[in-house]
Amino acid sequence: MNQARPLRVVGVSGSLHEPSRTTALVRTILDEVAARAPAETNLVEVAALGPSFAGALRRDDVSPAVEHALQLIESADLLVAASPVYRASFTGLFKHLFDFVGQYELVGTPVLVAATGGGERHALIIEHQLRPLFGFFQALTLPLGVYASDADFTAGTLTSPDVGRRVAEAVSRSIPIVEQAALVRSTEYVTTW
Repeated sequence: MNQARPLRVVGVSGSLHEPSRTTALVRTILDEVAARAPAETNLVEVAALGPSFAGALRRDDVSPAVEHALQLIESADLLVAASPVYRASFTGLFKHLFDFVGQYELVGTPVLVAATGGGERHALIIEHQLRPLFGFFQALTLPLGVYASDADFTAGTLTSPDVGRRVAEAVSRSIPIVEQAALVRSTEYVTTW
């Protein structure tokens, strides 16, 4: 596909810590997308923004920085959404951030879901928590998610060749879908309710 503009790719890390293995995984995915297609990438880190929206009850209560992050998320051609596993789910602030996203703003938006956890037993977060969240938004969750456990990182850097291959495969399979969805969205084909 010949795009008039680079893909708008937004990564959201639901980690509550910095440095973060989840953020490292999101950065790896964003870098892989940018290596395969013209892309403008942005990273939204819940750890940095959390204090600006943790107590907010309505979107008009959030700080300008959080509003900017929400606008980035809502205008993405590809959303990379990742959280560490916390009590068998995504972090509360990750969910709270998405509570402020407009209900129909992600319709048809491709979402590559990813997660990190202490061990392989947590990998089902992708299927049982992340996909249903983005299903609510009528987003297009991409077929391959990416999960990495603590053992896949060395000093905060993703070092597992297996996870690296999974990232490459997920991105490779996703680019044609993302480009097609961006074309559809740019022609305003998506109906709002």
